[in-house]
Amino acid sequence: MSQNEAPIIVGLDIGTTKIAAIAGRKNEHGKLEILGFGLAKSNGVQHGQVLNIDQTIKAIQQALQNCLESNPELEISEVYVGIAGHHIKSLQTRGDMVRQDSEDEIKRWEIDQLVENQRKTFIPAGDQIIDVIPQDFHVDNIQNIKDPVGYNGVKVGANFHIITGDRNAIRNINRAVDRSGLSTKDLVLQPLASASAVMSEIDMEAGVAILDIGGGTSDLAVFYEGILKHTAVIPFGGENITNDIKLGLGVLKQQAEAMKVQFGSALADEAKANAYITIPGLKGMPAKEISVKNLAQIIQARMGEILDFVSYHLKQVGLDNRSLNGGVILTGGGSQLKHLIQLTEYITGLNARIGLPNEHLAPNHIEELKKPMYSTCIGLILKGYSDYEHKYKEFTEKFKKVEVPKNLKLDEEETKTVVAKSVNVKDRADKLKFWDKFKNNLIDLFKEEEDHVIK
Repeated sequence: MSQNEAPIIVGLDIGTTKIAAIAGRKNEHGKLEILGFGLAKSNGVQHGQVLNIDQTIKAIQQALQNCLESNPELEISEVYVGIAGHHIKSLQTRGDMVRQDSEDEIKRWEIDQLVENQRKTFIPAGDQIIDVIPQDFHVDNIQNIKDPVGYNGVKVGANFHIITGDRNAIRNINRAVDRSGLSTKDLVLQPLASASAVMSEIDMEAGVAILDIGGGTSDLAVFYEGILKHTAVIPFGGENITNDIKLGLGVLKQQAEAMKVQFGSALADEAKANAYITIPGLKGMPAKEISVKNLAQIIQARMGEILDFVSYHLKQVGLDNRSLNGGVILTGGGSQLKHLIQLTEYITGLNARIGLPNEHLAPNHIEELKKPMYSTCIGLILKGYSDYEHKYKEFTEKFKKVEVPKNLKLDEEETKTVVAKSVNVKDRADKLKFWDKFKNNLIDLFKEEEDHVIK
């Protein structure tokens, strides 16, 4: 795919604490190049829901303006938008379709029709279907088919994961985007967007739980044997931790946020007992001494609650710590808390790591874009590319050549270092694939070795 053939896709992450607009395009190697980047402080959004439309519009326009300023060559009219909030629900259904001619091979349009039929599933009044995701297909008596196109059979069906949301909440997001002078190309569930940005195919096969800790909500997506098994939105995030610190230690919200970022730890046992933070007093009042240990205890209590929800959801779908070999991938702004990996492993009993959105990024970008807080936005661009490559949506805009702006690129020396590191990682991945491919023949290899020794 050459530069001029690929569309520029823009992801818009409307979060509780920040609004990010990122424009990207895949290069000839299939890697994502970031062409524009804009950030704005979020107002009017609480727990992932747009409550004040006017304030949200101003914040979206600010993020968009910053994105356009980062690269004046850009033109932005359509965006992929992330959706979260505790109104999001998911349900499992099974759907079947009897085919007109069982002798013919199954065509792609039949599968599209089967998926579309699920949009007629009964859901509670006031809710709206956001997405229908097929999990595994079956043709007649053949089960667990990933893609049934090309099979023959009388009946084709699948198990589906249906994601729904509150109709008013969805309307408010669409209204805020429309009144910002943009059109919504698609609404994408945030945990799925984040998952696509931080997860590789190996992770998906091994089985992982991806936890995106945002400002207002923490989003969970669980994958097992290459299939999306479960999604959930946990109604707590970084803002809740900040508010707990504010109330627990009697400080201003701004001070609470600064303390959390600079001195916060998710494990009270790791915090120094004799370390204190001095907060200046208000209007002539004496300064406050705050124990770093107390700060960590407040953070651990709330983070522990979020991780208890994760354990609960994993038990609900029967995926305990023996099933998910890939463990928990932590991403989002809240994942940057110190000692969070240790707390996650302690509470869930699973291995944990931080998921950075550089799985599909071209290597020549500034470090800022590789922070976990941009996972959702980069995942939204990848979703757009999936739609484009599979022809799920029409892309009518003219594709024009736009270069990566200098302010988003590393200089040549830094790029060489990053490329060298990524080549080493690729070598390791290739070796892993090699052993996966030949693991069944290992016994034969050892036999040959033994024969050689005997000779």
